[in-house]
Amino acid sequence: MVTNADNQGASLAVTQVVELLDIVAEGSDDEAVDAFEKLTAELSGSQSAELVSSLRNLRSLLTRWRRRGQELSALFSSARELAELRDTDALLHRLVERAHALMGTDVTYLSEFHEDADELRVRSTLGTVASSFRDLRVPPGMGLASKVVRTRCPQWTPVYQANHSIPHEQEIDAAVAAEGLVSMLGVPLAAGERVLGVLFAANRNKHEFTPDEIALLSAFADHAAVVLQTTRLLEQARTAAQQTEQANSVLASNITAMERASAVHEDLTTVVLRGGSVEGVAETLGKALQRPVVIFDRDLAPVAHEPAEASGCHSAADDGLDPAVREAINASRRSGRCVFVGDGPPRPEVSVAVVAGETFLGAVVVGYGELELREVEQRTIERAAQIAALVAVKQEAVAAVEDRVRGELVADVLRGGQHRWGELLLRARARDVRLEDLRSVIVVGVSADARKGATEAMRRSVPGGLVGERDGLLVLLAPSEDSMSVARAAWDAICASQRGSVLVVAGPRAGSMQQLGQCFESARRCVEVVRKLNTSEEVVDSRAYEPYMAMFGTGGKYLPEFIESTIGPVLRWDRERRTELFQTLCAFVDSYASPSRTARALRVHINTVSQRLERIGALLGSSWREPESLFRISVAVRLHSLARTSEE
Repeated sequence: MVTNADNQGASLAVTQVVELLDIVAEGSDDEAVDAFEKLTAELSGSQSAELVSSLRNLRSLLTRWRRRGQELSALFSSARELAELRDTDALLHRLVERAHALMGTDVTYLSEFHEDADELRVRSTLGTVASSFRDLRVPPGMGLASKVVRTRCPQWTPVYQANHSIPHEQEIDAAVAAEGLVSMLGVPLAAGERVLGVLFAANRNKHEFTPDEIALLSAFADHAAVVLQTTRLLEQARTAAQQTEQANSVLASNITAMERASAVHEDLTTVVLRGGSVEGVAETLGKALQRPVVIFDRDLAPVAHEPAEASGCHSAADDGLDPAVREAINASRRSGRCVFVGDGPPRPEVSVAVVAGETFLGAVVVGYGELELREVEQRTIERAAQIAALVAVKQEAVAAVEDRVRGELVADVLRGGQHRWGELLLRARARDVRLEDLRSVIVVGVSADARKGATEAMRRSVPGGLVGERDGLLVLLAPSEDSMSVARAAWDAICASQRGSVLVVAGPRAGSMQQLGQCFESARRCVEVVRKLNTSEEVVDSRAYEPYMAMFGTGGKYLPEFIESTIGPVLRWDRERRTELFQTLCAFVDSYASPSRTARALRVHINTVSQRLERIGALLGSSWREPESLFRISVAVRLHSLARTSEE
């Protein structure tokens, strides 16, 4: 039974909760609205609003994942269905139908590329209304389609007519205007070294195509291109089989290669649809080619091997990846194709870069084996790299969502609030974190570019903790009782993963989870003070700087008056006469009130220092070197130096 704290008379039975969750998961929008209104009426108060908000967020999340599942399922079923077609015209028409359903755009069409004329002709359309568009021909080098063919990469524009980077042509612009198209996305249908055509998804309104949409249509086009190429080869083989026995042999060889490629592509698609990882991609490709396969991440560290002993096929040198392998990967990154490494074992035979758009995500390397790596096998390896890119993009998207959720949780914990701790405990428990055990607050100051890597490093080094961002600083909440040990571990982990200046401040120990926010404020203020002091310390205990923070705390507004009343005459003397008495006084304080050390620090003669000290004595009074007076003067000197550093 769920009871509202503001209205003890209102509650929900278990059956009502189950019914409410069923509506959130499977009900229509109208049913969900009615259920939320009924819930608000039955449970008045702030908790009902929070519950409704959480249910809405849950329904939105379920809808988003259901839509993603439907898209991947459609991709899988489309690839399987296309693989069963053998007629080119039927295949092209079905390809456009499936792409139209998959993307949900207003218009979907396919332009076939004719190499002899170097032009594209619209072959199949869906959603068009203008007859001129269905008969459109794109001259060489004109329009978005030619740009896709030339670059062999996806091209898109939110407003076609306003995009001046695209070579415009009057007939093309007239056909696009007649159809009312505004935003367009085109991906190449590439098979081997050939571009078979361009698949387009277009809208009649302005639309910014997302990376997910581009990757989805590209993956579909890649599968469709392979099947289309297979279909064309099969047609050619059947024709050749009627002519000579030699053509029959070629046909059999091509059929075997194509069927093997189709099976591999289907298996790779299954890996994606089942939520697999790069290990599944490596296993599928390795078994299909009967060769060792290694997949690397963006840092060229091996993340998947098939078989397990294939870890040696990348032939790592003492100082990292073999230079020949690295060079082949870089060449593949530029060409988008397989690049042979050569020289035989233990080096791999071929490498191909894993990229998504312009982003480098890793590489796939394949060792030697009995099966010859002909064009079809090379294309299969390239498709495997594309599948690995799709998996990597999905994993990074999930990781980004998780980072955002954890960051929001850290921010909410630091804000606190007596009515929210129950909710925060549940949210933390869902991340396998016991919020009530967190006692250490660590604040890390790094550059904005380094925060992502630092976050990952701290998360790996401190299990059971939470990492997030607050006020431009990284915050680590850990269950350890020893904050300085956690701070040193975090500093070591960050420095091991990247270079650059890193400041780690350990806040005071929190007696309870409700005190975490106060401890963070203390650590945050300590970061500001340490930065102003410009010390060389990299791991700091905030308690050691408590006097400075106290001076800059609630009584900070009186500090200028304190400085003026203590060393004001010296400051005015320097301003009026452009002397360096304050610099001498700073060196005198830092040199333990020793004139000789002061002279060495300033690199002047001791007589010069004595003369300046006499002038300071005349300005501040004869008792200025007495212990009590010198202490106040020392404090005023240090505070004024901090203030000048902050102003600069």
